[in-house]
Amino acid sequence: MKKVLILSPHFPPINAPDMQRVRLALPFLREHGWEPTVLAVAPESVEGGISEPLLEATYPADIRVIRVRGVSPRLTRWAGIGSLWWRCGAALARTGARLLQDEKFDAVFFSTTQFNAFNLGPRWKRQFGVPYVLDYQDPWVNEYYQRTQTRPPGGWFKFNLTQRAARRDEPAAVREAGGIVAVSDIYAQQLAARYPWFDPARVTLLPFGATERDFAVAEQHRLASPLVDFDDGRFHQVYAGRCGPDMAFALTVLLRAFRLFQASHPTEASRLRLHFIGTGYAPPPLGRESVMPLARAEGVAESVQEYCYRVPYFDALYYLRRAHALIAVGSDDASYSASKLFPNLLARRPLLLIFHQSSPVHAFAEAAAVGVRFGFARADAGEMNMLAAAVHQRWFVDGGYTRQSPFNETAFAPFSAAILTQKLAAILDQAAASHARAE
Repeated sequence: MKKVLILSPHFPPINAPDMQRVRLALPFLREHGWEPTVLAVAPESVEGGISEPLLEATYPADIRVIRVRGVSPRLTRWAGIGSLWWRCGAALARTGARLLQDEKFDAVFFSTTQFNAFNLGPRWKRQFGVPYVLDYQDPWVNEYYQRTQTRPPGGWFKFNLTQRAARRDEPAAVREAGGIVAVSDIYAQQLAARYPWFDPARVTLLPFGATERDFAVAEQHRLASPLVDFDDGRFHQVYAGRCGPDMAFALTVLLRAFRLFQASHPTEASRLRLHFIGTGYAPPPLGRESVMPLARAEGVAESVQEYCYRVPYFDALYYLRRAHALIAVGSDDASYSASKLFPNLLARRPLLLIFHQSSPVHAFAEAAAVGVRFGFARADAGEMNMLAAAVHQRWFVDGGYTRQSPFNETAFAPFSAAILTQKLAAILDQAAASHARAE
């Protein structure tokens, strides 16, 4: 059995988006010849994280998870320092180096959006002769905010500081990687555009996927005070996941289409409610509204509810499974690939998708033969009105929100956690074999 050290700073019981690939892969890696060891940050050292112990029931209990404690956020917050890597990166680096020195690992897998961790790849390869694979869940060098002049999370000063370091560090980490996986194939094109020597074929498109096991766990999960009463006689459509300024176009298309439906079919529209759950990453009550200002601007606020704070993962699955219909909207960033798509598919509800036409979400949904799908490109006023009219007709007037296509198990299979982990294991195999031949 080959051994892989997986660096995933966020890890259950902490609920964070960038731990999902690792969590979903752990039940299947052994059957493909890989024994995993996870290196993570202790929950008490994660600032603002939501603890969800039920997540720990979704992977084998005997998986070795090593947790490090860095500098407590209580000691750094006064200085405005909250970055997980700045506080805990040194502890992760020390512990990882000790593991690699004491044990024989065949590969290291970096699966995190704490991109400074990628710098450990070349260092550990030189020190310990171990190949590594990088997981691009987001772009490390991120040109979206400068291109759109959208204020980045944390503000421009911190963003520019981290981006200067990213442009300095990314070439070496990418050049020496034994493999790269990404949630969007646009990331491969971006790397090739930045570095003439980079072959985009080195990047394997690998979405997060989903597993029925999560819904089996969710069926045993009961909420003490659900946010939505699904038995009140109304028809409830649910969106679960992050919203932000980059999603304003798709959200406005939806809300404008609903306004048109209120005008054309007032009786039917009066029964509908649109719920946006977990739209921010901050814990309650710190979230900021991103949907309601748009709903008020479109005049539909009385039928829209937003819960702008992070909700536990299994709470989100509860709402997806019990909703009458589901909504998934995407970013105006063409590279955006929503990991939440696959739980939406497994929830087996009528599904509306509004994403940039270049987003891989469209290809995934088409391959799985699900959803009423709309794509945009220009994101201007003319396209907004055209799409709103189309959504109004197909989703609302024609009753798309009431019709669920038969779930196609065969079509969905390539996006299951089991198959995607098989592909990940093959990439680890290739990285280990290539490194052995080079030696």
